[in-house]
Amino acid sequence: MISSDDEQLLAILRTNGRASVSDLARALQVSRTTIQNRLQRLEQQGVIQGYTVELGSRYLAEQVAAHVSIKVKQKLTARTNLELKHMPQVAALYAISGEYDLIAVVQAQNTEQLSHILDDIGNLEGVERTNSSVILETKFKR
Repeated sequence: MISSDDEQLLAILRTNGRASVSDLARALQVSRTTIQNRLQRLEQQGVIQGYTVELGSRYLAEQVAAHVSIKVKQKLTARTNLELKHMPQVAALYAISGEYDLIAVVQAQNTEQLSHILDDIGNLEGVERTNSSVILETKFKR
């Protein structure tokens, strides 16, 4: 699906998603047009879905994060997923097996904001119940 040249390009973008086309071309010793064509092709193939910001550890240390297990009414799963997607404080949403259906990773500025977000999630029409665990400390992250 992708070439070794594409893999090199992706490796650079993983470390610096803001690298300019000129910088990428210099690093890979190819023309800017070649880089632009590769990026366009990788985007069209769905290999590159978007470009994002990685938040710094200093900023994240000031945030309050929680894992929120969510039990959803089966017929309202798609709607609930969409509503959660539109909540900017929900950083990630995972479908899981077991007693609950979803786990949301929620980030807030403080515990008061977290409490309001948890209320908002619990009040969604498709949510039957939730169970929250505040993240006290990250031991490691890969």
